[in-house]
Amino acid sequence: METPPKRPRGGRPKSDPVTVRDCRVNARLTQAEYATLCAKAEHMHMTPAQWLRESALTRRLPPPPVPAINREEYASLARLSANLNQLTKSANEGKSVVIHADLLRKLIEETKRLRLALLGISHDRQSN
Repeated sequence: METPPKRPRGGRPKSDPVTVRDCRVNARLTQAEYATLCAKAEHMHMTPAQWLRESALTRRLPPPPVPAINREEYASLARLSANLNQLTKSANEGKSVVIHADLLRKLIEETKRLRLALLGISHDRQSN
C-alpha cells in the first residue's frame, strides 16, 4: 500500500530565523508617558513598539559622561598648555625665554603622564 503524498501544512510560512524578534524588553511608563509615546508613534504612522525600536536603535545618543579622572587630567593638561602658550608667545615676541633643561624634562614627563592617564594607563605601569 502506497502512502499518499504529504500535503503542505497550512498557515503562515516560517520566517527567516535572523529576522525573528524573540527578545523582549519591558519598561514601565506612567499614563502621561504612555500617552506621549502613543502620540509620537501615531504621528509617525507606527505602533508604539515600532517607534520605540526605531528610536532606540537608530537615533544618535548624547556622548557618555566623561569620567572624573579624565576631567581632572584635562584640567592639568589645560594648565600645562597655558604655561607652554605663555612661553611660546614670549619667545615669538622676541622676549628672552630661558627654559632650563630640568624644567623642559619635567614638562615632557608631565605631558607623557597626562597622555597616558587620559588613556587609562598609569604611569607606573608604563615604566615597568
